[in-house]
Amino acid sequence: MASRRKFLSSSAAGLAVVATRPLAEAATLAAGPLAGKPLVISTWDTGLAANLGAWQVLRKGGQALDAVEAGVMVTEASQNCCVGLGGNPDREGIVTLDACIMDDKFNCGSVAALERIKHPISVARRIMERTPHVMLVGEGAQQFAVAQGFPLEPQQLSPDAAKAYQEWLKTSQYRPVINIENSGSHKPVGPVGGANNHDTIAMLAQDAQGNLSGSCTTSGMGFKMRGRLGDSPLIGSGLFVDNAVGAAAATGQGEDVIRIAGSHTVVELMRQGLSPTAACKAAVERIARIKGDKAREIQVCFIAINNQGQHGAFALQKGFSYALCTSENQQQLVQSGYLLK
Repeated sequence: MASRRKFLSSSAAGLAVVATRPLAEAATLAAGPLAGKPLVISTWDTGLAANLGAWQVLRKGGQALDAVEAGVMVTEASQNCCVGLGGNPDREGIVTLDACIMDDKFNCGSVAALERIKHPISVARRIMERTPHVMLVGEGAQQFAVAQGFPLEPQQLSPDAAKAYQEWLKTSQYRPVINIENSGSHKPVGPVGGANNHDTIAMLAQDAQGNLSGSCTTSGMGFKMRGRLGDSPLIGSGLFVDNAVGAAAATGQGEDVIRIAGSHTVVELMRQGLSPTAACKAAVERIARIKGDKAREIQVCFIAINNQGQHGAFALQKGFSYALCTSENQQQLVQSGYLLK
């Protein structure tokens, strides 16, 4: 009996150590973000203009949430890329938009398969702030947007998108070009297989108070099946923010980001102590293991910021860069590491 009591006592003590160790680590991480110099990062070279839009909020001491909305609105309003209503349509010839946003308190909003609304990121924020839901899709999302005062834009393709769609109809084949977002022109034109047939802008920011927020917006794959959604509107896949740890966002082949809940995975890896770059790399490696030889046919990239203000990124293949802004006069494109040689 004494031996049994000793065994139970020692076992309980061991379990207590195991149980409290993660709590102690979590307490250290939850000590809080560092207030200091704000920064904003976003995917691809389209992020340079978007970052300046975000910086107009941050430089005045504004909140990261306002910054990430204002920043990607710059890209949504542009007709020179495949984000927003200027993007390529689905197979039925209709442009559908996806977006999500998340703040430092786990509040989040998302919209998917939205038609004829210029700024889906703002609709996502309204869903977050004015409904009990996280995501609205399709016709219901459009009804909500109109009820909130967003005007319906004309149901028509931009000239460049119309040209690309007519070219695609000749074969109806989908062959995405890796890193087409980084081509410089960002116009949805060209031959089949060479068209700018996918693009996303994801943005993360830390404000002067040290708080984090993120946003993501896209027109999705050009010529996609009607109703297709990628990772961009999915909290935990295209975007995730935990203010006690960090924030992450994704771009590239959405289906494969979804497979590993990509952005959430990056944040959890940072929780375990990895740097933003190392966490992004580990997530990319996981996708590469899943895809095997087919990994060379896709591109997946992650960006991340931890709650100490460190930032980083990593890509599956060469050619990905992210835009970094720490002041109006300090903008740069940062080339990320990549896995496949």
